[in-house]
Amino acid sequence: MTQTITKKMEALRCCVIIPTYNNEKTLARVIDGVLNITSNIIIVNDGATDGTAEILNNYKSLVQIHLPINQGKGNALREGFKRAVESNFDYAITIDSDGQHFPEDIAVFIDMLKTSEDKNLLLIGARNMTQEGVPKKSSFGNKFSNFWFWFETGIKLQDTQSGYRLYPLNIIKDITFFTKKFEFEIEVIVKSAWRGVNVMNVPVKVLYDESERVSHFRPFKDFTRISILNTWFVIVTLFYIKPRDFIRSFKKKGFRKFLAEDLFGVNDSPMKKAQSIALGVFIGISPLWGFHTLLVIFLAVALNLNKVIAFTFSNVSLPPFIPFVLLASVQVGSWVTGSEFEVSMDLINENFEIIKHLKSYIIGSFTLAILAALALGFVGYIAFSLVDRKKVNVV
Repeated sequence: MTQTITKKMEALRCCVIIPTYNNEKTLARVIDGVLNITSNIIIVNDGATDGTAEILNNYKSLVQIHLPINQGKGNALREGFKRAVESNFDYAITIDSDGQHFPEDIAVFIDMLKTSEDKNLLLIGARNMTQEGVPKKSSFGNKFSNFWFWFETGIKLQDTQSGYRLYPLNIIKDITFFTKKFEFEIEVIVKSAWRGVNVMNVPVKVLYDESERVSHFRPFKDFTRISILNTWFVIVTLFYIKPRDFIRSFKKKGFRKFLAEDLFGVNDSPMKKAQSIALGVFIGISPLWGFHTLLVIFLAVALNLNKVIAFTFSNVSLPPFIPFVLLASVQVGSWVTGSEFEVSMDLINENFEIIKHLKSYIIGSFTLAILAALALGFVGYIAFSLVDRKKVNVV
């Protein structure tokens, strides 16, 4: 089995990069585990101040990069990628040196790459974040990262923070990177996805042994860096990536197919259509007057929902319906807040002073918007599901 994986790695021209910083307790074990599979290893010593240098003296046959001072994991990975490209490797698997990853899982990456028709892959090891021993902050950070990666690329992943990955070096070498610390692992997958790389998860095992594991993640500083990076990526996504992909899709499909698939979403799932209804209804009933159209289109594009359906259902607040929306909002608001005053359609149409009842109106409006969105979204899902079933039966 091991020999088979070794041969596959050589055929794919794949190496293993091990960035390390002050992990003297686990470093040798990780290196030995990888050596059982391949000797094409690049170790990047990121300015370690413990016994790392002495440990690496025992592996002089391996390619080693010794950085004089610690500059961050991202910088270490970038140095490793550079050396791998210079050594004519096409792929690189990165594995952390803190002992949380199992070297034998390298086979999972190689088998996925070998059997995939699309060789333009970036694979991320998906850890079981619910297993015993996984720090809660790691689980939260991963969910946070997964959401923003989906928002920025449209790709849903189970794990975007694992350092156990396989990178396509032919793509990586042509991307300009700006980050050098932990946020680099976000930058590299987002920019790769924007270039058309197929970013996917593969299942891997994970071990969190607090007696050995040394984490260099600084919650405040590193989380702040990641948040700033995601803020910038969201801006780029909304004002460049989304419009770029919109234009590319139009050119590729032609007007009629683009109109049917991208604008009207004829191939959208019942769930997606139902979510579009819910979005439109929520925005239409919300008290954000003057911004309904802008908001619903913006959110439909950002969330990759059906633009036509969302816009159509946001028009529950067209002028003829406004009195009914106001009346229902105020009545719901008075019920929620416990306010006692009589309100009728005549009062709404003739002399309703919204400022006097602003609190009830706003609370009632958002409450009504949520309830109506859930109800109509559910009804829409049932209706679209039934229509889809009829289409299948006809076919």
